[in-house]
Amino acid sequence: MSELPITPILPELREALNRDRNVVLQAPPGAGKTTAVPLALVDCDWLAGKKIIMLEPRRLAARSAAARMAAILGEPIGETVGYQIRAERKSGKTTRILVVTEGILTRLLQSDPELADTALVIFDEFHERNLQGDLSLALCLQSQEYLREDLKLLVMSATLETDAVAALLGNAPVVTSEGRSYPVHIHYLPPQQLPQDDRQMPALTARQIVQWLQKEQGSLLAFLPGVGEIRQVETLLREKLGNDHIDDDEIVLAPLYGDLKREQQDAAIAPAPSGKRKVVLATNVAETSLTIEGIRIVVDTGLMRESRFDPSSGMNRLVTTRISRASATQRSGRAGRLSEGVSVRLWSESQQDTLAAKNTPEILLSDLAPLVLELAQWGVRDVNELRWLDLPPPGAVAQAQELLLQLNAITPDGRITDHGSAMLSLGTHPRLAHMMIHSLRWGLSEDACLLAALLSERDPFRGEARWNRDIQRRMDVLCGRAGATGTDRGALQRIRQQAATWQRQLGRIVTGNALTEPGFDTLDNTGVLLGLAYPDRIARSRRDREHRFVLAGGRGARFSHDDDLAVENYLVIAELDGQGRDARIQLAARISEQAIRRAFADHIREETQVRWDDASGRAIASTRTHLGKLVLSEVPAQNIAPELLSRALLDAIRQKGLQILPWRKEASALRQRIQFLYQVAGEYPQLLNDCPLPDWQDETLLETLEAWLLPHLTGLSKLEQLRQLDMESILQAMLDWPLQQKLDQLAPAHLTVPSGSRVAIDYSADIPVLPVRLQEMFGQAQTPSILNGQFPLMIHLLSPARRPVQVTRDLQSFWANTYQQVRKELRIKYQKHYWPDDPTSAQATSTTKKRMESR
Repeated sequence: MSELPITPILPELREALNRDRNVVLQAPPGAGKTTAVPLALVDCDWLAGKKIIMLEPRRLAARSAAARMAAILGEPIGETVGYQIRAERKSGKTTRILVVTEGILTRLLQSDPELADTALVIFDEFHERNLQGDLSLALCLQSQEYLREDLKLLVMSATLETDAVAALLGNAPVVTSEGRSYPVHIHYLPPQQLPQDDRQMPALTARQIVQWLQKEQGSLLAFLPGVGEIRQVETLLREKLGNDHIDDDEIVLAPLYGDLKREQQDAAIAPAPSGKRKVVLATNVAETSLTIEGIRIVVDTGLMRESRFDPSSGMNRLVTTRISRASATQRSGRAGRLSEGVSVRLWSESQQDTLAAKNTPEILLSDLAPLVLELAQWGVRDVNELRWLDLPPPGAVAQAQELLLQLNAITPDGRITDHGSAMLSLGTHPRLAHMMIHSLRWGLSEDACLLAALLSERDPFRGEARWNRDIQRRMDVLCGRAGATGTDRGALQRIRQQAATWQRQLGRIVTGNALTEPGFDTLDNTGVLLGLAYPDRIARSRRDREHRFVLAGGRGARFSHDDDLAVENYLVIAELDGQGRDARIQLAARISEQAIRRAFADHIREETQVRWDDASGRAIASTRTHLGKLVLSEVPAQNIAPELLSRALLDAIRQKGLQILPWRKEASALRQRIQFLYQVAGEYPQLLNDCPLPDWQDETLLETLEAWLLPHLTGLSKLEQLRQLDMESILQAMLDWPLQQKLDQLAPAHLTVPSGSRVAIDYSADIPVLPVRLQEMFGQAQTPSILNGQFPLMIHLLSPARRPVQVTRDLQSFWANTYQQVRKELRIKYQKHYWPDDPTSAQATSTTKKRMESR
């Protein structure tokens, strides 16, 4: 093996793995770690005859790495070095290094949690942080902790937060390679050349490719977000080359993406033919792992596609987004592998500063249903039981559990079912696996496997104007019922191959469940199958001019333009743009109500509902047949149960508000006292910490009507009957005896004033008020208070006619500073009443002077 930048640190790495069971290797792009490290370790004594598994995030990279290592050893693939990817395996009894993709490693772990025949697992390009990579590492760490203390783990990356990963691996040592690369000159676009939107990017990319081919020597690598953009740029370049003083015979155009045939992928990676230059048009599959020979120029759009989970809709969306600064560095580094190079970034220098530092881990963005099902199979019901670099978001985990429960993949307590285990063995999303297994009931497994492959692979029909939103037309092509003009024949072949693989797997994992029921009308087959995969997306038309639909999951959906499916009563929607109030329908199939009722009978519920109709002033009852939140039918109900009538009254109260209840003075006062304590509880923790105070605000009481009011509505069916309710007793029933005592102690309803009168305290204001005639407070030096003397009341001192003459929270100051002026005015107006010179020593009274004298 020739000298590589990684070579100098290989002895250090061998020693670290000899000493420790977990190691982190950081090496820059192009250092050669993917091929050199496994070969350098394959003869270590601690392997003890066991093999090395190396995890690669992409199929293309896995196959390429295995081929490169086998070539270095001078052997065919499948001897010392082999690989295993989905639907393809080349390995044997002599294989010591097995390169696998992430899903394959998960399957190996599930079938043998000890990985008994493996001594080392290498996680290559871990900085990409794919969902399956995070899961596999978490499972390996738990296996290492409980089952295989001797299992070694090596995490490798070019751009990695080594401290965090090393900590996750138990403070593992970090081995660093400085690498070796040539200078790469970075060029940015001036602001005036920036595209207005991403749709202009293909044309800009093609112009920049031609421009830099004229300026520089060597081959060129262009990064584009997806296959559609690659095709557009390829078409534009074929038009431009030859017209722009570049010999088109000198240039070899080589697309590179995951769905290409193997021969085309190999051609894109291989060196350019003698005397020619190569232009590789690639997705981010070329960002890491792969070495593409002869590249001196990189043209980078700065865009990528990633799947993001939208918790509000429970659906994944494939979005075009900006790459991170770390990815930009990775991409630029491709130009400096062999000599000094050039990287052209199709964004401005100021935009570079706005890019995220690194890519967001997939575990924080994706649909977690596959991960949660894997954990259930592993025996983990709480994600916190495993060690993660980033903990799966609780909201996404909860939605995944809800879906898996709906698909009967897990039990309510999170254990995997036999059906869930069968779903996992198919190696695809739980929705699609559930569909394929259940299709056997009606003899629809062939259609189900084709539909699953169509939905899991890139759509070969997308972009063709004649293909509308009806997935049935695609199925007609796949089943040979219609021609395939204008479609990607290679993609069609891959779909059929994958479908055939699943068909064989179904025969092995499912027995005794085939063709147990009659089939459906042919027009319903695709809709029924889609409904099995997406029971939450069975939809009914709202029958409005906008052709809107409501889904069983509760969401709204619509067509963005006229479509044949828009006039259907029922659809099953396979793909939605999940933004906005009504998501846009991208792909769907028709289904009849009869087929829904038969295929999903186990999920259809019938219930009687009563609601209050304010217009007619009465309760209206109906029996609804519904699938989730989708109402299939509704008919008037007979013999309404009393409890339902009571609930209708609750509905009326919700509509009209709490004011329609008979709130007499005593009940309102009780509410106000409780609310006062509830609001000041934080300021007086020593008094109220052990006091479980209820929240009796209108909003809270309305939300909890069933709990506190419904039991008292038995036998009532009319609004006027609500007058019978004793609201004070109802509220008191919500307070236990210790709380009632605490309430009377801290916030009493009345206070006895010096005259002997019991005066009600008004708690309706922020500061409770004691409204009392001034004469009844004679002899009271200090302001009356509540909360065990810690909260002075607001005193409204009243005239004999009960009109306010002074408002104060400092009675002592009033007597000393203001009383004499008030006394002058009151003596003139109320001459029969007693107005002493010294109020603090006078006798309080509630009567006139004459009555006082007669006593």
